[in-house]
Amino acid sequence: MDFEKQKTTDDFIRIQDLLHILISKWYWFVLSLFITIALVILYLLITPPIYTRTASILIKDNSKSGASAGSMAEFDDLGIFRSNTNVNNELITLKSPSLMEEVVTRLDLDKRYISRRGLRKIDLYKSAPVLVTLKNPDGQALQFDIELQPHGQVRLFDFIHSGEALSGEIEGALSDTIATPFGVVMIIPTPYYNEEGGNPHVRFVKSNRQSVVNGYSSALQAVLGSKDATVVNLSIKDQSPQRAVDVLNTLIAVYNENWMKDKNQIAISTSRFISERLNVIESELGNVDEDISSYKSEHILPDVDAVSGMYLTQYAESRRELLELNNRLSIVEYIRGNLTDRSGDQLLPVNTGLDNANLERQISEYNALLLQRNSLLSNSSERNPLVIDMNQSLAEMSQVIIRSVDNLIASLNTQIDNVKRQEARVMGQIASNPNQARYLLSVERQQKVKEALYLYLLQKREENELSQAFTAYNTRIVTPPHGSLSPTEPRRAFLLLIALLAGTLLPLVFFVVKERTDTTVRGRKDLEGMTIPFIGEIPLYRKRKSKFPQKKEDTPVIVVREKNRNVINEAFRVVRTNLEFMVKKESQSNVVMLTSINPYSGKTFVTMNLAAGFAIKGKKVLAIDLDMRRALLSKYIESPKPGIADYLGHQTEEWKPAIVKGKNSGEPDLLPVGTIPPNPAELLFDKRLEQMLAELRTEYDYIFIDCPPVEIVADTSIINKLVDMTLFIVRAGLLDRNLLPEIEHFYTSRKLKNMSLILNGTMPANTRYGHYRYGYRYGYAYGNDYIDED
Repeated sequence: MDFEKQKTTDDFIRIQDLLHILISKWYWFVLSLFITIALVILYLLITPPIYTRTASILIKDNSKSGASAGSMAEFDDLGIFRSNTNVNNELITLKSPSLMEEVVTRLDLDKRYISRRGLRKIDLYKSAPVLVTLKNPDGQALQFDIELQPHGQVRLFDFIHSGEALSGEIEGALSDTIATPFGVVMIIPTPYYNEEGGNPHVRFVKSNRQSVVNGYSSALQAVLGSKDATVVNLSIKDQSPQRAVDVLNTLIAVYNENWMKDKNQIAISTSRFISERLNVIESELGNVDEDISSYKSEHILPDVDAVSGMYLTQYAESRRELLELNNRLSIVEYIRGNLTDRSGDQLLPVNTGLDNANLERQISEYNALLLQRNSLLSNSSERNPLVIDMNQSLAEMSQVIIRSVDNLIASLNTQIDNVKRQEARVMGQIASNPNQARYLLSVERQQKVKEALYLYLLQKREENELSQAFTAYNTRIVTPPHGSLSPTEPRRAFLLLIALLAGTLLPLVFFVVKERTDTTVRGRKDLEGMTIPFIGEIPLYRKRKSKFPQKKEDTPVIVVREKNRNVINEAFRVVRTNLEFMVKKESQSNVVMLTSINPYSGKTFVTMNLAAGFAIKGKKVLAIDLDMRRALLSKYIESPKPGIADYLGHQTEEWKPAIVKGKNSGEPDLLPVGTIPPNPAELLFDKRLEQMLAELRTEYDYIFIDCPPVEIVADTSIINKLVDMTLFIVRAGLLDRNLLPEIEHFYTSRKLKNMSLILNGTMPANTRYGHYRYGYRYGYAYGNDYIDED
């Protein structure tokens, strides 16, 4: 018997099986569809609509556009206008939390005003009748209800602060401060406030700003329009379409402002650097000018070239003056020599260039007097008193002239010494002039460099100011924020489709999984690998529900009726026919034992109805209840006493009075248990049982014995030795298929006499497991999963 091959075959589910599940369990699918569609409708009624708004901006990538920078080429040497914009970096910047935090702050996105309309909560963005102003907020999440009352009064209640509910109600007036458990608030009316009443009930919610920033950062989508493009597509979803538009517009504006700040930051830093350098260079330049001025003042060098010429002129003038003074000194010394060495009658030289008018006058007077004396002497002698007076006068005048000449000689020597000293000084200046010129040249060179650098920085400072004025935005809006007037979420058609699919697939999957995980015997197909003779199958029978309360355990019923051609009667007729064939084959086999491998397999039901089937055919049939622990068969006749247990326990001496005759010709006789014994196995070993069965064989055509399940108690093994045939009941949906090899072992090892199988509790015939097909054979159609008593 190849059970593994059979198991592999059973794991395959055909389309016909799925169709059968859909048809046979249609009410479950209808219920499932109703529930899923109802849930979707409820979800649509509760969930607020979500709108999507998109915008496109062009990022100016300067690294790819050399022409745009050409107009500013004259400023490239400063590095102000050179830029290399990375589009991927700008994508990250657009989605940065810092950028979104500024958007949240500007639009007050952490404050929401919510009103309920039906089952749905509506966000009153820019349409709330009032605005809430918080004095000194602590940054924690809070919320409360606002009830707008007549005459400008408000009532605040249902406070929640940092997730903790606060009790109390507070009343106040509009546009007035109101003290609350978490601080002072002010309720300010808006143009949407209706003074006549009818204002909606508003729930004010202030969320943690960081959580709001994180939420909007996650909701924002920023992607490139294409791989090689610099167009960025921005999109965001929100309950309020206007808020989505404002978020995108504000985001672009904040991005441009930040970009401008970053761009101008370079120019500002450059301007600061230039100003600092100008101050330093201006100070250094002033020091250099002061050094030059001090040096020239100290050395009297207004101009090095002019001073060099002046020194040469002074040197030549000194040489000329020295020569002139020496000449004058020689003349004066000559005159003095004449005055001291002359014979007294020589004239002194005049007009010698002594440049001394007094001495020249004295010499002229001396010469005039000498000429007069000589003239007088030529006409007289030495002793002439006039000559003597004149000689005396000439001598006196000679002494005066000598003293004047000496004074002049001293004066000329002094002048010569001065001229020589001046000449030495001029010679020193001429000798030191190259070093002074070199020092002044070095200092003046520094002065010129610093002046050039100073002028250059002044020019660049002006250029830097121009760069700030020329800076343009890094983006250009290609497509302003826009979107459909219809909400993008929730998608009604998609949700309804999901509901239809879920409503169909969930029960289908459930039943398929249930079918796949069901390890019990499901039909005749599961028994095909067994070699045990198969007598037939009995469809599942369930008693119709009564309007009256039932007992704790229902009384078994006989469903086999004469001239009744329903499915269950036909099934028992098939089993009866097959059993008659096997009994005829075994001529003396008229004692039949019914057992199973587990309880609740329907042994008692099959025993009684099979006996009734033979009785209807006119056979003399007896049903014996030897399941002494449960005694269900005895309940068909309300468990009378005494019974077979009393006879086997020697409580009575006769067994025949315990037999209950059938009331009608179509009903079998029944031998009940009687008093339920505490030791059924010991009673069955009594010889009376074998003797009784021997006598009953002669009186009845068929004897059916209802026995306990095999392997649970020893009763079945004891009884099996006294019977001719064993009908083994397999209950569909109860017996695990893993036990089929054990049942097969009962047959192959001949543990049970003449063993045959009856499959009980099968389902309709149109499944793949080969359940009963009597509706097909006899032209009936049965659509239920079980057969009721009608």
